[in-house]
Amino acid sequence: MQKIDDVEEWMIGQALASQPVPDMFGEMCERLRACGIPVERSLMAWATLHPLVEAEVAYWTASEGVRFEQFHHDENDTEEWLNSPLRMVIVNRETMFRSRLDQGNSEHDFPLCKQLAEEGFTDYLILATAFRMPAMDDQRAYTGIVVSWSTRQKGGFTDAQLKAINYIQKRLALAARGNVEEQIARTIAETYLGKWAGNRVLSGQIQHGDGERIRAVIFYCDMRRSTQIADVLGPEKYLAWLNDFFRATATPVLNHGGEILDFIGDAVLGIFPIDSAGFTVAVHRALKATDEVHNNIRRANDARPEGPELRAGIALSVGEVMFGNIGVSERLTFSVIGQTVHAAARLESLTKTVGSDILITEDVATHVGNRAKPAGEFLLSGFKTVQPIFELLPPSA
Repeated sequence: MQKIDDVEEWMIGQALASQPVPDMFGEMCERLRACGIPVERSLMAWATLHPLVEAEVAYWTASEGVRFEQFHHDENDTEEWLNSPLRMVIVNRETMFRSRLDQGNSEHDFPLCKQLAEEGFTDYLILATAFRMPAMDDQRAYTGIVVSWSTRQKGGFTDAQLKAINYIQKRLALAARGNVEEQIARTIAETYLGKWAGNRVLSGQIQHGDGERIRAVIFYCDMRRSTQIADVLGPEKYLAWLNDFFRATATPVLNHGGEILDFIGDAVLGIFPIDSAGFTVAVHRALKATDEVHNNIRRANDARPEGPELRAGIALSVGEVMFGNIGVSERLTFSVIGQTVHAAARLESLTKTVGSDILITEDVATHVGNRAKPAGEFLLSGFKTVQPIFELLPPSA
């Protein structure tokens, strides 16, 4: 039989190896059972810092293993949660709650305790271990882990088993804290830089000038009449309008394998890297995203016929870009630079002159078949020679 010290030693290794918290928690429960601690059901919850997710939960049972769940900021509190002993511990900032389920005491007023007793559980324990996470100090009233432990052992947990659970939970909190902080750092990097760029920053590409040359399709989308709309709506309504615009135009880029590199005022700069799948695949991904943007804008206008009309110019160009850190050493951003990016920006400006919502370069046009319609030859600002430009027609045209 394993000893509790062996579990502690293993957990230190897990913390140093930065294992996913749910996987670590599930294996820890199995190892505790191997130590003779008769845990049959356990749940660990922790708060996180994420634009969509408020809290995460790892739920483990001896029969089914571990299950991971996330709870979003916009989810309404369920009746089950409002009447949960776990919520009571968090709200009241208690460190422990115990219900001897086989003794029928007053704690059975909690529906969960009644349910567990009916399922043959004899003891239910909640331990809360708080720890400070600087990244979340201003965002959450409580940071740490809250863990419930349940058993069907006759007479419930023994004093020695309770001592072992208390002992191991403190070590679990240390391991979880390091892993959650790493997860938060990754979330922040990916949220503000994008997954592709965020991974490069986290892997150490943080010096001024770090970067690489890559080939990619550039997606550039800019809102039309933004100054006029902002004046009509006012700051607060325009901010909501702007976020609706970004949901309609940036989300499709992510949906089809692209990366959002920047929001430039009311414009979206996206990139579809030409990876091992090849040039044609990258172009088709960009086309699918562009078509989705076009449909999103149409649906948004149909949904509010009396509001300002949402319009945007879109440009697609392809070529080599420099992908890396730009700025000054004290304030960097990870983005793309090069003539391909300039071409997309100049092309988008040209949509107003040509009278088309979507313009593409010749390299892109060669991969879209009869959807490419010649729009003329133009001398784009910053380029030495005229460039043939094409309008992208809708798929049904």
